[in-house]
Amino acid sequence: MDAVRVALLREVLAGTEWLGATRRFAGVLRGSVVAHGGGLLLVGTPEYEPWHLAAHLVDEAAWSGTPELAPTLVRHHARPSDPAHLAVGPGRLAAARRGETLLVVAPGEPAPLLERVHDARRAGVTVLALGAGGGELAAMAHDTLAVPEGAELDLDTVQHLVSAAAGENGGSPRVRRGFRDRLSRWTEALTAPPPAPW
Repeated sequence: MDAVRVALLREVLAGTEWLGATRRFAGVLRGSVVAHGGGLLLVGTPEYEPWHLAAHLVDEAAWSGTPELAPTLVRHHARPSDPAHLAVGPGRLAAARRGETLLVVAPGEPAPLLERVHDARRAGVTVLALGAGGGELAAMAHDTLAVPEGAELDLDTVQHLVSAAAGENGGSPRVRRGFRDRLSRWTEALTAPPPAPW
């Protein structure tokens, strides 16, 4: 989802709780990683890997000038032969330490994931959770954004809103200008007349 579609989605959601909730959660995420100078780990479940959110956060990190937002995607089925950005396995969670942030995106709560998250929290990692909410994961997270089944938005859409808001939540004019500049460039590209034929 590009910046124009996110802006349109935000217009549709104006007046709902989702805009405030996603911006608040994104602000917590951004504040956690910026305060500690990075170290963002992103993990899902064996059945649901948030690779799309990882890609969007990498983009937002570049566009907003906040490299701390670029996550390390932790995959349950990573293999050494995978490309480097996809080859980080669950052992990385065991190595996580104080000052790092773990963002868990999980529609469910498999026991092995909960154990790893619990161990990371005990090691001093800040745990943030994005998922169904209300279970053990929410209880052990420092902050959570619940996307219950049957909600107006699905987990994928909420991830788009969170990643976009994380890129702009710095409060500095540079960050806000960056988002507006991107939005303006996209709008100009979509509405520009076709080039003149030679």
